[in-house]
Amino acid sequence: MLLSYHAAGKLEAGCDEAGRGCLAGPVFAAAVILPERYELPWLNDSKQLSETQREQLRPLIEKQALAWAVAQVDLPDIEHLNILWAAVKAMHLAVKSLSTQPEFLLIDGNRFKPYPGIPHQCIVGGDGKYAAIAAASILAKTHRDAYMLQLHDQYPQYNWHDNKGYGTLAHRSAIAEHGLSPYHRRGFKMSVPEQGKLFREK
Repeated sequence: MLLSYHAAGKLEAGCDEAGRGCLAGPVFAAAVILPERYELPWLNDSKQLSETQREQLRPLIEKQALAWAVAQVDLPDIEHLNILWAAVKAMHLAVKSLSTQPEFLLIDGNRFKPYPGIPHQCIVGGDGKYAAIAAASILAKTHRDAYMLQLHDQYPQYNWHDNKGYGTLAHRSAIAEHGLSPYHRRGFKMSVPEQGKLFREK
């Protein structure tokens, strides 16, 4: 059972990102403010849901949330800031875009740069503990997946319609055959997928 709030009586926004562990594409983040006693059947961490479940939940969250926003940070910032701080920047952009300013931020994970004027709490595994963070994880994931489907039309050889930019064997094999696209993250060390070698982040 997900918790509906961290501190009663405060307008809280849950924040989460998607795409931090990918080899290609932008990182997305969402901020979501839910009603304090919000309940939605099978709302959960997006990683625990099927693609179909996430796509069914997305319009419900967007309709029922008090406010929500999604932001993306693209390759230049990912390479300049590194992927962690690019993800934090995306969270800041999402919070800034909310139609209602929250009084408190619930952040999935253990690292965050304070947002001006709004206190926060980092929560490891928060997307499996708090409804607002779970909702943010679903919006970030579904919006990013939709974006990667658009990129797949331009670069079908990388199978982004299936792997969404993550380092699957098919994705790594495509890189070995075709090289890197303009959307691949050069800051990641990538080994050719032979003799059991895998991609590694620096």
